[in-house]
Amino acid sequence: MTPRERLLAAINRRKPDRLPKAISFTEPALRVFREKTGATDPQEYFGVETRWVSFGPTKVKTDWTRFLPDLPEGAEFSEWGVGYLKRPDTHYFRYAGPMRSFTTVEQIRSYPYPDITADYRHADLEERVAALQDRGYAVAGSVTPEGGAFFEAAWVLRDLDQLLVDFAANPEMADALLDEVSERSAFMSRRFAEAGVDLIYTGDDVGTERAMLISPATWRRFIKPRFARVIAAAREVRPDIPVFYHCDGYCEPIIPELIEIGVTILNPVQPECMDPIKLKRRYGDQLAFWGTIGTQTTMPFGTPDEVRAAVKRMFETVGEGGGLVIAPTQVIEPDVPWENIVAFAEAVAECVYTVADA
Repeated sequence: MTPRERLLAAINRRKPDRLPKAISFTEPALRVFREKTGATDPQEYFGVETRWVSFGPTKVKTDWTRFLPDLPEGAEFSEWGVGYLKRPDTHYFRYAGPMRSFTTVEQIRSYPYPDITADYRHADLEERVAALQDRGYAVAGSVTPEGGAFFEAAWVLRDLDQLLVDFAANPEMADALLDEVSERSAFMSRRFAEAGVDLIYTGDDVGTERAMLISPATWRRFIKPRFARVIAAAREVRPDIPVFYHCDGYCEPIIPELIEIGVTILNPVQPECMDPIKLKRRYGDQLAFWGTIGTQTTMPFGTPDEVRAAVKRMFETVGEGGGLVIAPTQVIEPDVPWENIVAFAEAVAECVYTVADA
């Protein structure tokens, strides 16, 4: 099988020839990778089957300091006007929401949102997608306009505490902001489907390690219907396009409803928060799983043999009959020993299905 065929078989819950995988690195871990291998691209080096496409950068210049005049030196702005303060040697940021002080729906409606629908941002998508597929890769279109597709994008604009207050006390403010974000997400979703991507990548972190970050009722009220519309925008073009949903932490209460609105791939399935094997038994006829190898436990603190054992166990259980793309559940941080990364790659290479589905 080509990498693309392998990935498509797995996410469509069929057996590929061998187990597909994914892995990504923080900048400090990437420096170790380069030192150890002499290579520059982990995706090529480890034979990752998927490549990602996004919209091109904006050409619009906006003075965001009028919304965040007190941001400290060294801060950067996204195209949405969110202020970012990077934490050295990690992939984490402190956020500053440009809408935190807004008090009216009109302020939200009149905000200078990025020009996502502008033709120059996406006119070459078909060409870029086809070029990657011609090289044998599966291609994912990333519908995450500002960190996440809905909830995360809204809270980095509004600040998390203020958005949660809006959910309870000012629902018209939350509705207005989520409408603006989801309208742009729906446009991206449709364009990716038109461009021929193999799957739509989207999601929001709505879970903590023990529970939902927002209640299932709040998720149903504010997020679910908008998410359904974004999936529908792609499905109007390609009714069978796979939909990848990323949510860190615990999200079991909403999994049936994610399936209901069209999600077909669940990521990252953190084993510290949810049992991947249990989820496979319960939802394996409706969902594929992407992840399952813990980056809070196994990857940083396990031995190489324990990493190999975890990969083998996930292959034999969650990967039974297909339906698994194995990966560390988050980017590789600097505390992950190089030997464990090697052990992960070697163990995955040994995960071969006896007979692949046609």
